[in-house]
Amino acid sequence: MIVPLAVLALWQVVAVNGVFSSSQLPPPGDVVGALGELVRRGELWSHLQTSLSRVLVGYLCGALIGIGLGSAVGLSTPVRRLLGPSVAALRTVPSLAWVPLLLLWLGIGEEPKILLIAIGAFFPVYTTTASALSHVDPHLVEVGRAYGREGTSLLATVLLPAAAPTLVNGLRLGLANAWLFLVAAELIASSKGLGFLLIDSQNTGRTDIMMLAIVLLAALGKLSDTAFGALGHRLVRRRV
Repeated sequence: MIVPLAVLALWQVVAVNGVFSSSQLPPPGDVVGALGELVRRGELWSHLQTSLSRVLVGYLCGALIGIGLGSAVGLSTPVRRLLGPSVAALRTVPSLAWVPLLLLWLGIGEEPKILLIAIGAFFPVYTTTASALSHVDPHLVEVGRAYGREGTSLLATVLLPAAAPTLVNGLRLGLANAWLFLVAAELIASSKGLGFLLIDSQNTGRTDIMMLAIVLLAALGKLSDTAFGALGHRLVRRRV
């Protein structure tokens, strides 16, 4: 807590000493007041629930596809040569570059938002899965085959458990990327969500709400990463 408290203290000092105006950098007390205002109006939970549901659905879709395609690329040399370069090229496309195309294809409903978050979650999971499975100890594979494991059985009982530590890290990176892509996703004709709250507060000049949205995004991202990290640690220990 040393660094967050030091940042909070510095924020307070800079805000009250006139380095920035209150419209540029409101003091922490104003941000807390904005939090209370949203709670009283009953808006905070609605924004949180909307963003959490979008991240959860988008992340699950992207992670599942990433594990599936990453497994195919990591285990098969022909598939890796066929798909690897193209997926690597798509990974470099910035998140905002997908927005106009998704709007054109899917309209302004929930589908383009969830798909954009899924795209963000997909690439870290895909990359780490493909890399981890392509470097599994071949002796483990031989032992698995000696016990009659082939195909999906070999993948589920030998390869994925052997690559579990790297896979967990990839899943955590995918979750972090899902939160990063959330704001871009909520640029797509949103009326709820933390990304919408961030952009709407900019348009209305409510810097206190803008700072609140940033703090909430950081806190939710950190809490979800910590929870996932603890779960992943338990899974890896159980595997060992």
